Amino acid sequence: MNTNKKNNTILFTIFGIVLVIVVGLLVFFANRPKTTDNTASSTSTSSSQKVDYPTNYKLHDAVKNSTTALNDLTLPQLSTTVAEDEAEVEIKTTAGNINIKLFPKLAPNAVQNFLVLAKNGYYKNNEFFRVIKDFMIQSGDPSNQGTGTASIFGGKTFDTEISNQLYNIRGALALANTGQASSSSSQFFIVQNSQDMTSQVQDKTKYPQKIIDAYKKGGYPSLDGSYTVFGQVISGMDVVDKIAKAEVTSSGSGEASSPVDPVKIKSVKILKNWKF
Repeated sequence: MNTNKKNNTILFTIFGIVLVIVVGLLVFFANRPKTTDNTASSTSTSSSQKVDYPTNYKLHDAVKNSTTALNDLTLPQLSTTVAEDEAEVEIKTTAGNINIKLFPKLAPNAVQNFLVLAKNGYYKNNEFFRVIKDFMIQSGDPSNQGTGTASIFGGKTFDTEISNQLYNIRGALALANTGQASSSSSQFFIVQNSQDMTSQVQDKTKYPQKIIDAYKKGGYPSLDGSYTVFGQVISGMDVVDKIAKAEVTSSGSGEASSPVDPVKIKSVKILKNWKF
């Protein structure tokens, strides 16, 4: 009888350990943007670096798509000028600096979350923990495992913000998610691919011609409609390319994306803020 009890205890213990491992792996795989085989993503809270930040902000209403004809739309990503209704940040990394303009009018929740976290030092010492050449570079998790998230909106993840004025062209800044519509938070990626992707634009009738032309210079159109684009690199793409070319090893998922010598974010400096 005692032997049976011991065996049952051992079995339950083993089952519990396996369950914890499985749940951990599910969380890890959830938060990754994917290529056609495998996209960018983000996961649940787990952080080796404790950073205090406010969580009492209220979500903004969803921004509606412009009803302007596609080819007459304002496409802010195609200009390197920071407009009056845009913000700007400088991501200082150990590989160089990246300047990015942000679009608060088109993706208010993503931009406000990013700016408030940046102001509170959340991104300091974050690594670009996932890099895939000819795809993207990913950061925004202090644990550097793809398992950390942060949100100023009650600590909860928030909805994807999709705009017909923003696309995953080369240099686009977007939020990673778990594949679910309401799973955006602190993790972000920068689209790095520089190859002509016009053949990957599935339905060209749904794209402005200028964006189709922009995809000739790179990007990842298969991500359109699934991830919040909220910024665009205006200088420092050479740094993005350098980060993407780093030597990598297999990650916990078996994906060749873990940099051997990861580049770190030294700071995110707000050059032009936005009052929400």
